[in-house]
Amino acid sequence: MSQTPRIALIVGTTRDSRYADVPAQWMLEKAQARTDLEVELVDLKDFDLPLFNEQASNLWMPSSDPAAVKWQEKLAEFDGFIFAVAEYNHSISGALKNAMDQAYKEWVHKPMTAIAYGSMGATRALEHLRNIAVELQMVPVRNAVHIGGADFFTVHPMGGGKPLSEIEEHIAPAATAALDDLVWWANATMTARAKDEAKEAA
Repeated sequence: MSQTPRIALIVGTTRDSRYADVPAQWMLEKAQARTDLEVELVDLKDFDLPLFNEQASNLWMPSSDPAAVKWQEKLAEFDGFIFAVAEYNHSISGALKNAMDQAYKEWVHKPMTAIAYGSMGATRALEHLRNIAVELQMVPVRNAVHIGGADFFTVHPMGGGKPLSEIEEHIAPAATAALDDLVWWANATMTARAKDEAKEAA
């Protein structure tokens, strides 16, 4: 196991007209500028997941759909997760909820944070995602990035359409705090998972 946490930055929407790529790329650059983690962009669009149709979660039995298995194998490569979260009717996108349901073991005992965006900063969506993460035995960290209110309407195409650099001074401190949290918990859970694996192998 690498001593540097491997983190997936998951783009959590799949619409052709999505805005997710902009905040995801900004957060990716912030994470890549650090030396205490390795980050990879993971786009739900690249996995073409069907709606969940397994007999049970892969906690209980192996999944049969090759697309689900491919998704699970990808998630297993990582020690933590950053989600780019849009708010759809006070919750996360259907695509992201389905992606969460398509795996279980691969989420367990790994931390997560987010960059969330919407008129209210996607606070309700991220709160919902954190509840889902708890059920999947993940570790939702305290800090996250929220792009909301005037900042959101400054940068979103349906508002001012300006680059994120226009609001960077407002959101950069939150990104630093979120990544600090994520790295701390990733290191802690990597150590704990390694101990569990050693016990199982003994």
